[in-house]
Amino acid sequence: MLCILIGSASSSLNNVPFKVQDNKPILYVYGYNYLRSQCAYDVAPGGLLASVYHLTRIESRIDQPEEICIKVYVPRKNPRIPSIFWVWKSANFQERESYDMLGISYENHPRLKRILMPENWIGWPLRKDYIAPNFYEIQDAY
Repeated sequence: MLCILIGSASSSLNNVPFKVQDNKPILYVYGYNYLRSQCAYDVAPGGLLASVYHLTRIESRIDQPEEICIKVYVPRKNPRIPSIFWVWKSANFQERESYDMLGISYENHPRLKRILMPENWIGWPLRKDYIAPNFYEIQDAY
């Protein structure tokens, strides 16, 4: 599996895999037609956030598909990444979960809002510098 790293602490986001050709990202044009997964994580406390994409090229030889892993690093302040929802629809809930847990904003996502936490929740629970509130609302299970 090939892994591509994009962005760093000293450079801004480089959108090379997301460049558009014929209204489709370059990787889709090269045949990576299946988004296997998308996830995100906090690299270090106070450091960068990462969004990870696993793409697969599915052709006639299904027993040996080509795979690529793309890691996009963004700064903690105002983390923004172009959404891939319009090409790979399966990114819908995965990008929403990354937004909900880490606060990464996916530009042009049609419905970017919290999916796991309540809408009024403050903060991003999977960030390493997150401080859990000392209260929890007890909800009726029925």
